[in-house]
Amino acid sequence: MLIIMIRTVILYLVVIAMMRLMGKKQLGELQPGELVTTILISNIATMSIEDPAIPMLIGIAPILTIVCIDVFVSVITLKLPRLRTVIAGHPKVIISDGVIDRRVLEELRYTIDDLLTAMRGENIFDINEVRWAIVETTGKISFCRKEDHPSDPPAVVIRDGITERSGMEQAGLDGKALDRILRDRGVSAEGVFLLTASKDGTFTLIRKDEVRNG
Repeated sequence: MLIIMIRTVILYLVVIAMMRLMGKKQLGELQPGELVTTILISNIATMSIEDPAIPMLIGIAPILTIVCIDVFVSVITLKLPRLRTVIAGHPKVIISDGVIDRRVLEELRYTIDDLLTAMRGENIFDINEVRWAIVETTGKISFCRKEDHPSDPPAVVIRDGITERSGMEQAGLDGKALDRILRDRGVSAEGVFLLTASKDGTFTLIRKDEVRNG
């Protein structure tokens, strides 16, 4: 019994250290890859605790390996936004200007009950109050009430130098309009850290040279 308690304490401290190293947020905010990593670490730690015959090193080594993979993938996806989209996906609009998009609901395999449950979690009990609803890559649904934001929410058009076609469509921008915005600001798409735009013509542009690097 004492050996099991000691192994439990050691693995507990190791898992805490690994979570701190990963820098992850709450479980409900994890990306798919991060959630898988968390589940694998918990399962490996449980096996090492339940079976005293398993050497501690064999229990700790896979945890360290998984964390190293997670950190490596995080660095790679930071440098390659397109790969980040492939791994984590991108937000989906399920309510646009008060209208439910059934196609997106079916694509995400969300039922109307899932939507209503998420609304109640945000203290929204009447779907007529919702102007926009967006499913984040974590699975959480973000809501925008009609009275809170009378205009269209901004869409991400350029993220870290990469143009988002879905964002252009949401903002009602075509290639010529985007080129005009970039030309007026004297910057290319590759030099943009973030560009958001709304259908009403408003936009926010942050150049890469305006962002601190450290």
